[in-house]
Amino acid sequence: MPKEKASLYAVPKLKAFSAATLGKAVEKLLDALTAESKTIPDEATWKTFRDRWMSRNNGLLTQVNDLWLKAAPKEAKREVGQLVNELKKQVEVKVENVRASLSALASAPGEKPKKQQTHASVQPPRGAIDITLPGIHRPFGAEHPVIKTMNEIVSVFRDLGYSVQEGPEIETDYYNFEALNFPPNHPARDTQDTLFIANQESKPARDRLLLRTHTSPVQIRTMEKMRPPLRIVIPGKVHRNDAPDATHSPIFHQVEGLAVDTNITFSDLKGTLDHAMKALFGSSVKTRFYPSFFPFTEPSADVQLSCIFCGGKGYRDGNRCPNCKASGWIELLGCGMVDPNVFGFVDYDSTKVSGFAFGMGIERIAILKYGVDDIQLFYQGDVRFLEQFL
Repeated sequence: MPKEKASLYAVPKLKAFSAATLGKAVEKLLDALTAESKTIPDEATWKTFRDRWMSRNNGLLTQVNDLWLKAAPKEAKREVGQLVNELKKQVEVKVENVRASLSALASAPGEKPKKQQTHASVQPPRGAIDITLPGIHRPFGAEHPVIKTMNEIVSVFRDLGYSVQEGPEIETDYYNFEALNFPPNHPARDTQDTLFIANQESKPARDRLLLRTHTSPVQIRTMEKMRPPLRIVIPGKVHRNDAPDATHSPIFHQVEGLAVDTNITFSDLKGTLDHAMKALFGSSVKTRFYPSFFPFTEPSADVQLSCIFCGGKGYRDGNRCPNCKASGWIELLGCGMVDPNVFGFVDYDSTKVSGFAFGMGIERIAILKYGVDDIQLFYQGDVRFLEQFL
């Protein structure tokens, strides 16, 4: 009596999606794949084998996607999806190995491929690298807390219609100081506060190079290129001659903003910053403005935020709040209306347009959001610290 031909593998419907059930189903599929791959005698049979497993219309991989992944419950879809992707890779590798084995046998001089010859008989030399093995998958990292905070701040102002501008970290005295209304004898121009590039003494003062002390030079560069109206935010790295300690660093980050248009008032500035602080820290926080001084704005103000740690009460758990020193407020950023003298450097008519500017330290915001007590932790690259922000 003739022996019956073994039936081909068919993808089963899964009644359960537990790890054990999925493991058994995968094992059966791979066993069937291996068994079929050993019965491929020629190129024509290989094409049928390839189409049976990999055809987009009704190949076995397509059936796996339909009967396993699409049918999986929501809580199991991620695990099943990873499994299906891995199966796809293994099937593709196996099918390609069969083709390579057939080609190797066909090209061997003086030899004819035997019927039922399998790819398994072609073994790589001992110690060779098997390029068909899956690679090492490195896990994705996470945003550094400073970069994450910067992106959050920028996204708040993007939603308000602001565009992002950037500029060089090595600036001239003109853009960093002169065009921003810093007088020649201002303390910020001293080397005790600013890092100047060496051997600049022979140049005119306005052309001397330095490491920018704020991102404000980008405001000037942008206004030179664009006419009002404009609304921009400027994130970036800045440098000052500060000794590193728990609250200072010679390198840190800022986000500054500038809005110029007709009839912009201080009320627009207050409304914008109040909205931004609520978007960053929650709708319950309050802001208050009190007079300050900056050379490039007039009038100028410092902005305080109601303490997010004690709710603005000044006391927490029956004790004085150490974050706000029992005042209920935390100083956060500086702002003001753009000084008309600044508009003169960029050929804006201060009788027709007005604007406001603001700037905040990103590390300062990150310290508040994440409760960090030492700014140096952001720069030391300690994985134990950074893993907390995954």
